[in-house]
Amino acid sequence: MADKLIITFEEYTQIVEKLAIQIHKQYKPTVLVGIMRGAAPILDILSRVLKLPIAYIVIQSYSGKSIEDKQGELMFAREISSLAKNKDFKRVLLIDDLSDTGLTLNKSIEWLKNYGPTKNYINEIKTACLWKKKSSTFEPDFCPVKLKSDPWIVQPTEHYEELSIEKIIEKNQ
Repeated sequence: MADKLIITFEEYTQIVEKLAIQIHKQYKPTVLVGIMRGAAPILDILSRVLKLPIAYIVIQSYSGKSIEDKQGELMFAREISSLAKNKDFKRVLLIDDLSDTGLTLNKSIEWLKNYGPTKNYINEIKTACLWKKKSSTFEPDFCPVKLKSDPWIVQPTEHYEELSIEKIIEKNQ
């Protein structure tokens, strides 16, 4: 098993804020597109700070019995979920939580460029993530933390994957 990098909620929001500063200083996206589920909290914060419309693409990329299993085949949902207008997709900022191998970000760019309703509006796609692992072959345009190793990153909400609703009810009585 890989080493673990355990991130507190305070550390997490600080890294997202650093990402927001990088984006604000270097790029003017017209829409934020998040890769679910990892990008959900990042997209929420960035959309509030940068005052931009958002969209979500859903990709299932990990398979196996444990949350720490290796990456499996990518499966994309059929549609983008968004209230953004097609014309908002002029300058896309594609966001994921991390660049692990780079596969998800590379395939997501390809998928977006071919997505029927918005493909003719896209002039540019740039990428952002919070962490880039050492072995990632993908170089995001914006990334506040570039790691010198390949740890399993334990994000602040990840422990919920191991909790049942019954345990949560018991804890909150």
